[in-house]
Amino acid sequence: MDDFSLKRRHLAQLTDEELKDRFWNLAHQVVAPMVELARSHTSPSIERSVILRMGFSSLEAKEIVEQCTERGLLGKGAGGLVYRVARAHGISIREAGLAMARGELWETVTGGVPDATTR
Repeated sequence: MDDFSLKRRHLAQLTDEELKDRFWNLAHQVVAPMVELARSHTSPSIERSVILRMGFSSLEAKEIVEQCTERGLLGKGAGGLVYRVARAHGISIREAGLAMARGELWETVTGGVPDATTR
């Protein structure tokens, strides 16, 4: 018996649907650690990239990300924070981001404390 026949023996009795389900189950197991790593780890350069794609200039993005870092909020995602502030205040994403770059509106995402580093 060749190697292929030996290795596929446990799969031979599965239907096409069962094989498909098994494939996707294994695929999800393989990528789960990468998805978790991406969800739980970020960096200033990644967050600047996100902010740039939201339409801000590199200087604006740099300042927004620095403000996030100073407040210990970088792990929350700079783009998500800008979006939340915009929604909470009924303003555009651009207006929110520019205000945040100036150090304004941070109490919206810091639980009412303007500078989360003082907690």
